[in-house]
Parts: sequence; C-alpha cells; structure tokens
Amino acid sequence: MPLALYALTAGAFGIGVTEFVIMGLLIEVGGDLGVSIPAAGLLISGYALGVVLGAPIMTIATSRWPRKTVLLVLMGIFTLGNLACALAPDYWSLMAARVLTAFAHGTFFGVGSVVATSLVPENKKASAISIMFAGLTVATILGVPFGTWLGQGYGWRATFYAVTLVGMVAMVAVALLVPDVKAPEEHSKLSDDLAVLARPKVLLGLLTTILGWIGIFALFTYVAPILTKISGFSDAAVSPILLVFGAGAIVGNLAGGRLADRWPAGSVFGSLLALAVVLTLTTFAAHSQVAVVIAIALLGATAFATAAPLQMAVLRKAEGAGQSLASSFNIAAFNLGNAIGAWLGGAVIAHGGLNAVPWVAALAPLAGVAVAVYANRADRAPAPVPAPAE
Repeated sequence: MPLALYALTAGAFGIGVTEFVIMGLLIEVGGDLGVSIPAAGLLISGYALGVVLGAPIMTIATSRWPRKTVLLVLMGIFTLGNLACALAPDYWSLMAARVLTAFAHGTFFGVGSVVATSLVPENKKASAISIMFAGLTVATILGVPFGTWLGQGYGWRATFYAVTLVGMVAMVAVALLVPDVKAPEEHSKLSDDLAVLARPKVLLGLLTTILGWIGIFALFTYVAPILTKISGFSDAAVSPILLVFGAGAIVGNLAGGRLADRWPAGSVFGSLLALAVVLTLTTFAAHSQVAVVIAIALLGATAFATAAPLQMAVLRKAEGAGQSLASSFNIAAFNLGNAIGAWLGGAVIAHGGLNAVPWVAALAPLAGVAVAVYANRADRAPAPVPAPAE
C-alpha cells in the first residue's frame, strides 16, 4: 500500500479523536464553562449536525478543485477549528468551533475515499479505504483514552491543543506524501452530481449505512451503564474494556476491507448480519462478565467490519459523476446513524430499561440487510423491454 494512504490515516485519526474525545470530558467541560452535563453533551450532537450539513456544502464548494488541495484545505479547517475549541471563552463559542471543525469531517472522508481508491489497483480499493478508516479505529483505542487522560489531568483545553498539533502533522503528511490528484476531467455539473445522488440504488446504499450504524450507536453510546449496572463491573473497569472494543475494531476494519475486495455485495450482507447477531447475543452476554467482554470485542470487530463495505458500495453505485458527493453523503449517513442510534438507545432505556437496548439495537442492522438484499435484486433485475411502436 502506498505511503499516501497513511497520510490519510493520520487525518482520520485526528478527526476521530476530535469527534469522540468530548464524551470523556463532559464533566470537565461542563464544570469549566458553567453548564450542565446534558448541555455539554449537546456538543456531541452539534458536531454530528456539522458533519451532516458540512458534507454536501464543502463537497459541492470544492468539486472543481484538485483533490490534494481539497484535503489540505479541509485539514486546515480542522486544525483551526480545534485551535478555536481550545481558545473558546464560553459554551457557545465552543459549540460554534465544534460545528466549524465538523464541516471538514464528511468531505475529508468522502474525498479521501476517492483518493485512496485511485492509488491502488481495482482488487485493493476496499482495503485502501479500510486503511484510511483505520485512523478512526486507532483513535478509538488509543487517541480517545489518551485525550481523556490529558484533559482530566491538564484541563480539557490541553486535549484540543494536542489535536491541533495532530492536524498540523497530518497537513504536512498530506502535502508531502499524497500525489496531485486532479478533479474529474469531465467537470460534471452540480445537477449531474445531484442526479447521481438521486439514483435509487445510491439512496438505498445510504439508507443501509444509516441503519447499520443506528444499531452500533444505540448500544455503544450506553455501553458504560450496561457494563456497570448489568454486568457488575466497577467504573474503573470500563476504560480497559473499551480498549478491547478498539482492538476488535482494528481487526474488523481491516478484515472488512479485504472481504469487500473479494465479495463486494456479500461483504455488506455478511457484516451487517454478523453485527445483528452480536448485538442480539449481547442481550444474554451482558449478565456474565467474561461473556460480555468477548461480546464487546466482537461488537468492535463487526461494527467496523461494515465501514469499508458500506463506503465502497456507495462509491460503486455512484460510478461516474457525483462520486465524491455521494461518498461524502455516506460519511454524513454514518454520523446520522450515530445520532439516531444514541437517541434510540436513550428512548429504549426510558421505556424498556437497559436490558432491552442490545436486542432492539439488533433490529436496525437486520433492516439494513433487508434493504441491501432488495437493492441487490433491483440491480440484477433485467431492464424493461420497450413496447414495439405501432
């Protein structure tokens, strides 16, 4: 794999830390800025909203730029956004800085996916995407725990200064390692790009992504109370168990890329079905400390095994004009699934308790399998034969 892929991985790592580390610093942020914990939690929702809004806006605005230039500008926005977070004097300034930072997220992964696939042969395209997405998994297993420790020990602003430094390193890596990748020669019109995005098979691909990640975050958002209140672990045991999740995520991410290279359609079905099975089994495993740790590792593996197949599926369905826009929209779909999943898990807890969260979460990827099967059959259906003219 070319070194340029690892420059994209560095950017993905920084973005992953920025998105998730705030979860571990809500108490520190809330106490320093004088807001409640739920209000501090809205900084997570604000970021997700920034991703959903920013993906189409930034992709459309930069559609005619050379892709390396796009990546450098996005990492610049990311770096400045994190610096603004570190310097934010109050809650609303921090919220605005978070949303600004999130504007780089969707387009970076969307354009980065297109660049990654352009650097390798056809039979390694999904693996290339999985290497870029490995930045997210490394952020989960190493970056977020370190950022949380740094923020708890030296103040939450120190974490954002550190991520600013990561952004600067990623910019240098992209500048030095990523080759000049021109925008598509056809310079497609926005109307053509949107027409590709409106293809039923692309929309079904986006829906499949949303459903898969609703299931993941319906459970993962509330994994700490499940581990402590159902499984009986102490609060101190949660972080080491999350490292197990991260280890599983790294294995699943790389495996998902290889599977998607060999079986493009089958990897989508298989990864989503495996995810649904693990979520369902977690309902029972949560009552055993040994079994739940195994389940958390499998959850990490099956969750991130879906990433490359889902992203590659949308890229293939958006072949031609609109590929970067569709890819960015799929990143937004991941984050929309995260937001809906967190809401769904909370609603289940309010009405059915923690025990019901895993099996309800499993229904979402099962629905994703059904959508993927329908889409695959629609792709294979023969085109209608026009009636003979009379």
